[in-house]
Amino acid sequence: MTAEAMGLRERKKRQTAMRIWQVAVRLFSERGFDNVSVQEVADAAEVSKMTVFNYFGTKEDLVFRPMEEHFGDAARAVREREPGESAVQAVRRQFLAMVEARDPSVGLHSEPFARQVRQLVVDTPVLMERAFLSSQQGTRDLAALLAEETGDLMLATVAAAMLSAARNALVEEHHTRIAAGEPVDRVAADAATRAEQAFALVERGLENYARRT
Repeated sequence: MTAEAMGLRERKKRQTAMRIWQVAVRLFSERGFDNVSVQEVADAAEVSKMTVFNYFGTKEDLVFRPMEEHFGDAARAVREREPGESAVQAVRRQFLAMVEARDPSVGLHSEPFARQVRQLVVDTPVLMERAFLSSQQGTRDLAALLAEETGDLMLATVAAAMLSAARNALVEEHHTRIAAGEPVDRVAADAATRAEQAFALVERGLENYARRT
């Protein structure tokens, strides 16, 4: 198969996955997560039930799979940090870049669909549990990475919890303010300043912990 054909095939696969995801979120939001079957999602997306499961392993994955990688963002920032850069600096730099890009994962995207996904999760206990467990796994992964470098799992766990808490608090503030009626542009305008304040608080506690040499 040529590279061009492979590229076209991958684009079609992504388009199919995106269509299934958007249809699923719409149906779940309209009727409730527990009241919509995978077969109904498949019918509405004009694919087979098997195709849905080929792209999304479980019903919960129909909501989470496209965004679950973001639970590992902090660990990824630390893993890829530059020489001389501390763990706090790496996570702050990544978060500020996501703020500038108005990444949906940090709650600053104006697209209504992104808000719809979040509301669906908030309104559905099983999805809230999945979000909590995924977030906790991201923090554990970050702790394991830091422990591997520093040799101290206890302190690594403390550091990971602090970094995750700062990120989560910032994202939650974005969502809360926008849900209260503030324009996205106004929230985004001071998001960088708020991020600097949050990570400065963490940095004063962690200082030079895990600075790469």
